[in-house]
Amino acid sequence: MISREPTIERLAVAQRLLLEPFGLNETHLLRALAEITARKVDDADLYFQYTRSEGWSLEEGIVKTGSFSIDQGVGVRAVSGEKTAFAYSDDISEASLLDAARTVRTISAATGTGRAKVGTKKIAGGRSLYQGLDPIATLDSTAKVQLLERAEKLARSRDPRVAQVMAGLASEYDVVMVARADGTLAADVRPLVRMSITVIAEQNGRREMGSGGGGGRFGLGYFDDERIEAYVNDAVSAALTNLESRPAPAGEMTVVLGPGWPGILLHEAIGHGLEGDFNRKGSSAFSGRVGKRVAAKGVTVLDDGTISDRRGSLNVDDEGNASQRNVLIEDGILRGYIQDSLNARLMGVAPTGNGRRESYAHIPMPRMTNTYMLGGNKAPGEIVASIKKGLYATNFGGGQVDITSGKFVFSASEAYWVENGKILYPVKGATIVGNGPDALTRVTMIGNDMKLDSGVGTCGKEGQSVPVGVGQPTLRIDGLTVGGTA
Repeated sequence: MISREPTIERLAVAQRLLLEPFGLNETHLLRALAEITARKVDDADLYFQYTRSEGWSLEEGIVKTGSFSIDQGVGVRAVSGEKTAFAYSDDISEASLLDAARTVRTISAATGTGRAKVGTKKIAGGRSLYQGLDPIATLDSTAKVQLLERAEKLARSRDPRVAQVMAGLASEYDVVMVARADGTLAADVRPLVRMSITVIAEQNGRREMGSGGGGGRFGLGYFDDERIEAYVNDAVSAALTNLESRPAPAGEMTVVLGPGWPGILLHEAIGHGLEGDFNRKGSSAFSGRVGKRVAAKGVTVLDDGTISDRRGSLNVDDEGNASQRNVLIEDGILRGYIQDSLNARLMGVAPTGNGRRESYAHIPMPRMTNTYMLGGNKAPGEIVASIKKGLYATNFGGGQVDITSGKFVFSASEAYWVENGKILYPVKGATIVGNGPDALTRVTMIGNDMKLDSGVGTCGKEGQSVPVGVGQPTLRIDGLTVGGTA
């Protein structure tokens, strides 16, 4: 059997699912793009998508829900200056394509330059970061149910205080194709799976919760016995730890963040502030600061969409640009922002492979992929031992950030009070308050244990959700405000 180059193979899959069943070919795409660029527009593209998804959930020892859905459609976009006209349809046909093209090209009247012309066909170069498989088909329904039942039984066997177990399994097969006015044709076949386990433990009338899970761009065979056991242990351990927690102290103090998922604070407090749209408009606390020091020495932050099999990784972004490894902050100096095509053009820089959209029914915008801080040279134990009085936070729940001011608030779902370098007891109700750019300057110790999260992150922005990854090493940050309940 002769195999095709992955980029060509992905394009063939996309054409087979998104064009051929509807009597379309590349000529029809060129015709639609020509309709748009007949007017003065700066850019135009067509975004086709086919998504098949499945979910199972278990509660009270039985699988209570199962779901399956198929969605498909096309989004048509014209860009003129900084304005975007967009139309979409779940009817993939020549008529709907041309109708949408004629609708969006009306934006040209105000500010168009006529820069966009239909170019010669060029297949976009992409990466091969994950297999183009359908994860839904990698296990049958019986095996999927057994996965959840295995997790539930394992969690209950861990401790008699485990009162309730909830488990979920989600799979998605996503095929996208992008046709741009400049002739670029790109496609991606994106598998995505996730398993989640939530445990509620009860003791003396008190109930606490813990969670575990993970996933990425691969098949369901990833969730073997060893991995399920690790997720269960994380969930049960967190719930039992929280049963022993005391009210968190409040005030300004040293905070040490654990590795991995606590990078969600980095994602929210700093990552969003480095997205191109906010900086082009001058609304980010990082606007106009490229080349300047924005963090302590040793702080290097990347957004990297090229890590194999990761939840936030992409072979090509949703504008047909290859994903990249972007150094945003290097040894404390701001090097650049993450960009989609529109904001990159207006800021006079190149796109960074970060044009992302939730679906064909949404416009692209600059979004993170896998955002993380590189490790340093300190042992994690040494960092915790350096705390005179402070908080050691190893897991986080929700949080929010104000992009303009950089202020953030995060709730720690698992944290410990530390005195004289000793972990004394777990605490509950701790919220960490700070300012993103200021917090970066207060990093005083960086661990050598950089870790990515297990594959559970979803990022929301302007009503759109996309899968992402986060990561960091153990970090010591001085002078953060902790809001507690004590």
